Amino acid sequence: SNLAPSRQRLLLLALLACLFSTSYSLPSPSGSTGLEIAGTAGSSSRVKSLSSGKPCVSVFSGVPVPRGGSKAAMSKQGSLRDAVFPIYGRQEVLKFISVASIKFFIVFVLTLTRDTKDTLMVTEIGAESIAFAKVYGVLPCAAAYIALYGKLDDWIGKRSKKALYFVTTIPFFAFFLAFDLFIYPNRASLHPSLSSVAAITGSTGIVSKILANWTSALFYIVAELYSSVSIGILFWGYANEVVPVGQAKRFYPLFGQMSSLGPIAAGQFVVQYSSKAETFQGSLDRLTAVITLSGLAILTMRTVSEAYISGTEPEPAAASKAGKPKKEKPKLSMVESARFLAGSKYLRLLATMVVGYGLSINFTEIIWKSLVKKMYPTALEYSHFMGVFSSVVGVTTFFVIFLGGTVIKTLGWRVGALATPSIMAALAVPFFGCVLVGGVDNKAALRVAVAVGTLQSLLSKATKYALFDPTTQMAYIPLDQESKVKGKAAIDVLGSRLGKSGGSLVQQAMVLAFGDMVSAAPAVVAVFYAVLAAWIGAAGKLGVMFEDLTEGDARKNKKKKA
Repeated sequence: SNLAPSRQRLLLLALLACLFSTSYSLPSPSGSTGLEIAGTAGSSSRVKSLSSGKPCVSVFSGVPVPRGGSKAAMSKQGSLRDAVFPIYGRQEVLKFISVASIKFFIVFVLTLTRDTKDTLMVTEIGAESIAFAKVYGVLPCAAAYIALYGKLDDWIGKRSKKALYFVTTIPFFAFFLAFDLFIYPNRASLHPSLSSVAAITGSTGIVSKILANWTSALFYIVAELYSSVSIGILFWGYANEVVPVGQAKRFYPLFGQMSSLGPIAAGQFVVQYSSKAETFQGSLDRLTAVITLSGLAILTMRTVSEAYISGTEPEPAAASKAGKPKKEKPKLSMVESARFLAGSKYLRLLATMVVGYGLSINFTEIIWKSLVKKMYPTALEYSHFMGVFSSVVGVTTFFVIFLGGTVIKTLGWRVGALATPSIMAALAVPFFGCVLVGGVDNKAALRVAVAVGTLQSLLSKATKYALFDPTTQMAYIPLDQESKVKGKAAIDVLGSRLGKSGGSLVQQAMVLAFGDMVSAAPAVVAVFYAVLAAWIGAAGKLGVMFEDLTEGDARKNKKKKA
């Protein structure tokens, strides 16, 4: 980040060019990657337009390309096309671009609002406040939103899915705009003083600070809701309607790559433009302007995409002829989820892995963000740092998604499942060592701690996307249909909530006991490694069971063929 802006841009473009050129020699995304497995339950399919007798179509122009050359050259060209961009024909390319652009803008906004909410909470209140906001703000608001969305689906969705989409999307962007224009500029008159809040609560602790800066907490809650709703409902809900199973095998892995391009663009916008404003209000103005334009782009591309698909595909994509009607995912309560998981050792081990990641990543991130605040105390400095971090995460994720499929294919499921907790455990040693032994009071020690923590957070997220997500999705493949459907629903409900809410509750207890997370570092180390030990143990045991089940299925298939 010390390089000149022009050199930063050249370095980023060069790195992206290297990544694109490297991907030419990597295996097809329609092979054993986690995204493909998650979308197609482990099946793989390759599109062989070159051997179909039909003219090959240029990706960029849609113009037929004359055939010619040796069979080896044509085969190599087909493999290259399958690996890099397995979208064929002008109609498919335009459909893909129209749908993929929605995800790009959604992730772009998600990254900007995520970094902004962290900047507001960490610099104005403290990183420890995040744990309290998640439990007492985000959790109840998310439950209320889901209940409201169900009602809106009954009232509006049955008549018009497009209208439901607009009603779901517009309020988020209206709030972000109102926060910039009215709420943040008037925060001094809207915020009560800390002393007046302390007179009611009886202390000047973290809860009083949150109440005294309630507008920042409100932005955090709304931005968290957007991050939860935007990908699952606003994008995948629409994509699942318009992309049939046959196309999903080729489209969905590429949709996954949009998740890495969005943070790169968002991070560079922050680094090169918004963080260079004279005040944070000026920075917020620039961020809100591009967020609002991106919101308009999401709604525009949703409209354009629907119009184009309905004009070129008369039958709804969801009513694909190549398969049985899709069963609805069962809605299990917390109690029902626990009961179902209790009956299966396999699913209990898988749930332990999911909970383990949610707990462990929370422990290290809060301390790391506290240290980042110490090093970059102002909102502009903190925002600039997070912009650089988001760009690096995007570039790294773009690369490791390809690498993850290769690791699992070459070294096996167990190695892929053990990689994430092992890397987190190894990198946490120097990080906690810097905090506990080196201290963070002097600038040199703080700089080292932030650098090591940044590397630990970066690789934890990258290996999560590349290895943890694919292996957990693969784990459902050898199960029977009931265990696949109900088991995933139970783990989604119980695992995600226990991981996020449980981690936040433990952090709250530590903050109340020690005052802040940095002071609580010794206790965090003990809990962190206890969680990782349980996670690694569960992954090892599940690896044995997974290999037994898959080898048994392979033997059965061989007998059938014989």
